[in-house]
Amino acid sequence: MALLSKKDANLILDPLADNNPITIQVLGICSALAITAELQASFVMAVSVIFVMGVGNVVISLLRNVIPSKIRIIAQLIVVATLVIVVDQVLKAFAYELSKTLSVFVGLIITNCIIMGRFEAFALGNGVWRSFLDGIGNALGYGVILIMVGFFRELLGSGTLFGYQVLGDPIAKTGLYAFGYENNGFMIIPPAALIVVGIIIWVQRSRNKALIEEA
Repeated sequence: MALLSKKDANLILDPLADNNPITIQVLGICSALAITAELQASFVMAVSVIFVMGVGNVVISLLRNVIPSKIRIIAQLIVVATLVIVVDQVLKAFAYELSKTLSVFVGLIITNCIIMGRFEAFALGNGVWRSFLDGIGNALGYGVILIMVGFFRELLGSGTLFGYQVLGDPIAKTGLYAFGYENNGFMIIPPAALIVVGIIIWVQRSRNKALIEEA
């Protein structure tokens, strides 16, 4: 017997491609533009959102029958804010320099429309297990795009990956560059992220014509 039914598996698989939060739903674009100049920052943000959305969906699902409808948004904000504080404190304890880079953007996870949207649209109306899968699936879909954008921006903009030199390293101060590549400074500014996301969207739609909107 399969661990997950087809319906449950789709909760994880759909957001990775055909219903991706960033490229299809066009949510969470701000962080995709702002923190993807470095692959490490993209990876940490992705992991943070996976934790917040996965745990948050479970908590909201558990409380869905006791939260008064009039204050449900406030309750959701309290849950996500608590989880974001946990993430922020862990980063400060174990990756202080990175926490300073991500400080503002980790805080903005609280208002990430993907998270609040899944709380409202799914966790409030479904059981714990399915809510957990939905949260993980949407967070993975978000994280995959962040990591892809961060990979190309850091590689082409700084010649590094996770801070390790891959391209563009001057050889013995001769002015020659490894592999004949010189870093492209344009890739580390926010407009480059928009271009990379646009290319990903184009590739995605070219592979699946059903995603192309009718004129």
